[in-house]
Amino acid sequence: MEHRSSIEIKTEWDIVAARQLGRNEAKSTGFGTVDQARITTAISELARNIYLYAGKGRIEIVPITVGKRVGLLITASGGLGAGMPGVKRLMDDFRIETEVGVGTTITATKWLH
Repeated sequence: MEHRSSIEIKTEWDIVAARQLGRNEAKSTGFGTVDQARITTAISELARNIYLYAGKGRIEIVPITVGKRVGLLITASGGLGAGMPGVKRLMDDFRIETEVGVGTTITATKWLH
């Protein structure tokens, strides 16, 4: 069974908690300090967008292994905003999916190099 961490985003304090959760997951996955900062910044942007544009949502952080690649998969369900180009630049893979009646889900992955 894979390890999953998630946090509901409803307040500004939840953004801080999401950042800390992301940093801890990145460190335990084996990322160096620079990539930990990139992942933390991306999570902060995603969480802030949820807070500002959707009002509430969820950030999920999952360590993944695909073949010999190890990484961290970040999923955000909530709104879109101005921070998305930054998230795309900080992460290795980035995808936005919108479903009518469900909302927008953003998935970003950072791989260990």
